[in-house]
Amino acid sequence: MSELDLRLSTATAQDTGSFRLLELPPELCQIIESASEKTARWIFLSTTVTPSLFIKGHPTEDAVLCTSEKTYAVRSVVLSNTVLVVTPSRSDPDGTVHIRDQLHEILELVPVVPKLHKLSILLRDMEYDEGDEDRQATMPKYSYDQARSEIQASEAEFSRGLKDRRILILEGQLRPIAPAHLSTILELLLNYLISLSLSYQAAVVEELVSVLADEHEIPRAVSNQVISWFGDVKDGLWKMDADAVIRELGIGILRHHRHNPISENEFLKKWKNVVGDTFESSVKLTLLSGDYLRNLSSIGEETTLTYFPSSALPVDPAARFVELFLTRQRWKHEEIEHFLLDIAVNSKERDKLLLKHARALTDSEGVWYTARVSYSN
Repeated sequence: MSELDLRLSTATAQDTGSFRLLELPPELCQIIESASEKTARWIFLSTTVTPSLFIKGHPTEDAVLCTSEKTYAVRSVVLSNTVLVVTPSRSDPDGTVHIRDQLHEILELVPVVPKLHKLSILLRDMEYDEGDEDRQATMPKYSYDQARSEIQASEAEFSRGLKDRRILILEGQLRPIAPAHLSTILELLLNYLISLSLSYQAAVVEELVSVLADEHEIPRAVSNQVISWFGDVKDGLWKMDADAVIRELGIGILRHHRHNPISENEFLKKWKNVVGDTFESSVKLTLLSGDYLRNLSSIGEETTLTYFPSSALPVDPAARFVELFLTRQRWKHEEIEHFLLDIAVNSKERDKLLLKHARALTDSEGVWYTARVSYSN
């Protein structure tokens, strides 16, 4: 075994604290190792695939590392042994190495949910609604480029977040669309699919966009984005995601019943009427999981529904469980899991949260969860 002569570098003083050791999770390590060898071939064009890694975070935030697809928290882990950072000697590269720094910790990467909840705060009072052109000059602005650089999320997660939160990009600025206006546009789209005899699996986008612009003065930039949110557009044809449209229209009705419950039968009747004869058979409450509470009836009373969106709950897990158990003392497993999807990266992480903050009880009706501590309003 060869021996090396360790010496302190003349640059040790200035290098101290300059180095960080980053431990890569297996999936990220594999991406980086294979990047130099991997080649993407598109017809006759070949290009080398290079992974993009970004550190994001305001000085007041914990830093995250983002790939093109995922977000990782960067955590410090103290080492029991000191790690030396060394470089070969220029004068004797085979026999001498210089100590540049000493490391007592490593940085660990842990998958986390992207910090997209900040968008609702940053975009407050910037909502896009029908006929609000007169407000644009005085309205606060937050650009797409600014949000992309500041929001702690990967490119894919950021794009998906804008879609899921129904945020338009108009002239480079982000504008959440008013829920009522969105429902109006979706209802019009369903009506025109029928009146123009267009298949919802291959509707001509230009035809729909034009009729909305000409007859309802809905800007093309708005209708094009709404159409893209609710299905796939390829070669100018729209394959509508019927469940997504039906869900959004259902939420539009339910949104008016946050404090005044609506009977389940009355709600379903309204919902089916809005989506029309073609899609009424696809109406089902499971589409709205995570956005409502079903209040079981007493003898002789109707079951009612209340609007209860998971997006309005705290993003901090502990605070969310407090809110959930203040709302209900116990939850069925299949109910509570829908209110944890946006704060857990996967089902394993969700189960860890349940284990930490709730107790599981099993009876003839299935698994129930109750709070580990007592909460009172």
